[in-house]
Amino acid sequence: MAENFGILFQWLIFLGMAFVSIVASLLVITRKNPIHSALFMVLTLLCVAVLYILLYSPFIAIIQVVVYAGAIVMLIVFIIMLLDLEVELRSKMKVVYSKIVGVFLALLFLFGLLYSVVAKPPTGEIGSLTPDRMANNVKTVGESLFTDYVFPFEISAILLTVAIIGAVILSKKRT
Repeated sequence: MAENFGILFQWLIFLGMAFVSIVASLLVITRKNPIHSALFMVLTLLCVAVLYILLYSPFIAIIQVVVYAGAIVMLIVFIIMLLDLEVELRSKMKVVYSKIVGVFLALLFLFGLLYSVVAKPPTGEIGSLTPDRMANNVKTVGESLFTDYVFPFEISAILLTVAIIGAVILSKKRT
């Protein structure tokens, strides 16, 4: 009986977090204030972290909170505050054109999702870093990140640094 209650409780948490995540993600794209959108993005990312905990992946959940909900969203908020996007968007882009581009990109994303569901998965050999081995072993994740995947890791660090420098340069031009 207690085991069934635990499974029911996990399902209730899953359904609640999934619902809150979907609503918050819709609010991210429908809010006019970019700061409110960033806060709803934090809520979405925190709900996804809870879903990772339900999947017994605490390391991925912690990385989700620290890297995405913490660092990336704070970088987005920092850039929004530096650039004052509302004034620039109103003067440069018409609402009609932005809606057309948004609908086109949404349809493109939908077709990409449908293709990934329908397409045949690639066949190949399973490497030494299986999901079971990586799930709860922080040492294995760290070793693979800084040996096998050091180049993509460094490239993403360079891209984030360039984005910050670009935001600072753009904000300096106006003053």
